[in-house]
Amino acid sequence: MKHRAVRCVGAVLASLLILSSGSALAAVGEGGIPHLDGGELGLLWIAPFVGILLSIALMPLALPHFWHHHFGKVSAFWGLAFLIPFAIFYGWDLALYETLHVGLLEYLPFIILLGALFTVAGGVRVTGSLVGTPAVNTGMLFVGTVMASWMGTTGAAMLLIRPLINANEHRGSMVHTVVFFIFLVANVGGSLTPLGDPPLFLGFLNGVDFFWTTTHMLAPMALVSVLLLAVYFVLDTILYSREGPKRAASVESHEEKLGVEGKVNFLLLLAIVGAVLLSGVWKPGISFTVYHVEVQIQNLARDVLLIMIALLSIRLTVDESRRKNGFSWFPIVEVAKLFAAIFITIVPAIAILRAGSDGALASVVDLVSNDGQPVNVMYFWLTGLLSSFLDNAPTYLVFFNTAGGDAEALMGPMAETLLAISAGAVFMGANTYIGNAPNFMVRSIAVERGVPMPSFFGYMGWSIIFLMPMFVLVTFVFFV
Repeated sequence: MKHRAVRCVGAVLASLLILSSGSALAAVGEGGIPHLDGGELGLLWIAPFVGILLSIALMPLALPHFWHHHFGKVSAFWGLAFLIPFAIFYGWDLALYETLHVGLLEYLPFIILLGALFTVAGGVRVTGSLVGTPAVNTGMLFVGTVMASWMGTTGAAMLLIRPLINANEHRGSMVHTVVFFIFLVANVGGSLTPLGDPPLFLGFLNGVDFFWTTTHMLAPMALVSVLLLAVYFVLDTILYSREGPKRAASVESHEEKLGVEGKVNFLLLLAIVGAVLLSGVWKPGISFTVYHVEVQIQNLARDVLLIMIALLSIRLTVDESRRKNGFSWFPIVEVAKLFAAIFITIVPAIAILRAGSDGALASVVDLVSNDGQPVNVMYFWLTGLLSSFLDNAPTYLVFFNTAGGDAEALMGPMAETLLAISAGAVFMGANTYIGNAPNFMVRSIAVERGVPMPSFFGYMGWSIIFLMPMFVLVTFVFFV
């Protein structure tokens, strides 16, 4: 596997070197730094970006066996489908610069944080069995919603989905519980910190203060969460009363007392929060450059600390506990491979949007602005709807840059615009199975445990009925 990866990287670098003889059309900015003018790019350049996102959306459903074994090759194909033509037309120097820029400043920090949260959360195991009454189920959804902002939607979802399913094994109806779990724990609950959901972490990497989301997203997140929890409690109570109160009386359910294994991982979760906060408040003014890409020392320190925390979790957690938790490395490996292609193929899309009215996506820019003023309703709905069918992390980044990409301005006079982008990306990632990484993971675990989960479009029916009215309400309360 390692030799194959080395050969792949070598092939990419060799291709770039060979193709460097192509015409270098890129401009050179200040200090000799390569510069890509998005106004020169046509929409054909975003075809690989659309290709990887459509592959993620459709292949797991249409070609599940092929996708399971070859998703890494599909990801590499779309990445090279952009890089090779880009190197031909713009030269290897700009291709190398853009690859290093997005890799060192966005992709690696993103995947390191996600990997640390995944590893540490996977070391916490809830033992024993609860009985899935409406009160218990609603309580678990509430706890998961609160936890998601501090251990990530992926971490919280992977921690609680199995105990929730175990608690409801005696129930005749369980689909609604898993669906609302995806709504709340895997999406809406991650609204309050950059740790909660990948798009917010990308905002943090681009200069948004750590606690900006906590203060500004609290009101819309609380509104949607409380309403969804109330609707769920009523729905679950009705279904529970129809079934008749059943008790889980099997010997197996009482073999273990209710408890938690791997408690040290809660301390490690606090350490992750501390490492991320450190990079946001410690500004020593020290940096180094890698081919014109400036890497701040505080960000490097954060990533090193996160890797060390993940390694500590592996060392301090009993292997048997992870095994019983159903822990495997496949989900994070899949995310790492797929997002490598997403982050590199999104480069031209961001460049075009940054060109504004001079770019090929001027029509999109025009929808979210009126005489130079942002139309926040459109920012909320366009970010949200695209997050539903593409992926909320890159979609957030696209509209963040469409709004100017200046974190100070977006946190200040344009705070409502940043709120619209953030809420749209986080909330509406729940609309489909592919809107946010944990959604499909939760569905897969539920199906494996025998829960008859709805199809792709069946799940959308649930989201249209229960989520869309919430988002209309959020629109009128916060953005009109």
